[in-house]
Amino acid sequence: MRVLVGFLGAALLLTVLWDAFETVVLPRHVSRSYRLARLFFRFMWRLWTTFAVAIHSTKRRETYLSYFGPLSMLMLLAFWAAMLVLAFGMLLWAGGREISGSTGATSFWTDLYRSGSTFFTLGTGDVAPATSLARFTAIAEAGTGFGFLAVMIAYLPTLYSGLSEREVNISLLDARAGSPPTAGELLRRHGRQRVQDGLADYLREWETGSAQLMETHLSYPFLCFFRSQHDNQSWVAAFTAILDVCALLIAYGEGETKWQAQLTFAISRHAVADLAEVLHIQPSPPSPDRLPPKDLVEVRCLLVECGVVKSVHGGDAKLNELRGMYEPQVNSLSRALLMPLPSWGVAAPVHRKRTIWERIVSADGAVTEGEPEIGRHF
Repeated sequence: MRVLVGFLGAALLLTVLWDAFETVVLPRHVSRSYRLARLFFRFMWRLWTTFAVAIHSTKRRETYLSYFGPLSMLMLLAFWAAMLVLAFGMLLWAGGREISGSTGATSFWTDLYRSGSTFFTLGTGDVAPATSLARFTAIAEAGTGFGFLAVMIAYLPTLYSGLSEREVNISLLDARAGSPPTAGELLRRHGRQRVQDGLADYLREWETGSAQLMETHLSYPFLCFFRSQHDNQSWVAAFTAILDVCALLIAYGEGETKWQAQLTFAISRHAVADLAEVLHIQPSPPSPDRLPPKDLVEVRCLLVECGVVKSVHGGDAKLNELRGMYEPQVNSLSRALLMPLPSWGVAAPVHRKRTIWERIVSADGAVTEGEPEIGRHF
């Protein structure tokens, strides 16, 4: 019995250490389906979202969901540490009488207590190893615990650095495409004068940002669960808006802007497809259609007004083809992560308050005293 427990303890020890290495240290995606970290996040997310469904207030629900990312990461570290303590406790118990002063076989709980005090370098001294094997195990556990905690803490700045880069791009998109971001608003705010030069430059910057996000989030998939600073922003919505704009420019546009849209579309679509695969999310087309025929007519008119093209004939089939390449992925990510998809930004409500952007670019440029503040950002 003790021999079997010893083998199981050694297997658990190697499994946890390897899982922690692949999850945090290894700078590439691991495609293996059955991993402790993946199973942990899948179980915890399902449990967390079960309670989120009962929260009717959007703001409170988003606040509740925003705790999951950082809290689950800390819980994963605690889970790994608990499994390592259990593994070393099994190894100590499998060795038989290994405590100084004991006259017989010690209980498993005593060995588990000694394992925990050794792993966290507590050093109470109330139990001490009696044999060479027990002393070697204690030294190995103390070194493992110290190294494990040091490596995990050292990698926290790396994780938050990748998250910070993502949020900077989303914040910059806020001023250009609104909150939540939409393709229609992005085209409107660039206007006829800047849609052929400024938009191409911005899409070039987003191409780099998409590559950076793909690099960090494929290596650390749990970053996908981190929410943005504001309730009406998310990385899923941002990618969807950029892909919508790129699809329009590819289907109907021309010149340098169309060429850059093709490059940005390729890397952005690659990112969302890979992230859906990493999170084991099956693509499914959105229902109802995000761009019904009525809105498609308004999109065509917007393209002409913004100077993207003079004529929009012949691009509908290409647009539908491009939408089929990314909408199933972003829709599935939206449902799985509870991050709503944005509209195309053409069916604006008739009665609404002016946004800060509209007040900035208005003819008079003055904000009248007592006018209500519409949000804290663009």
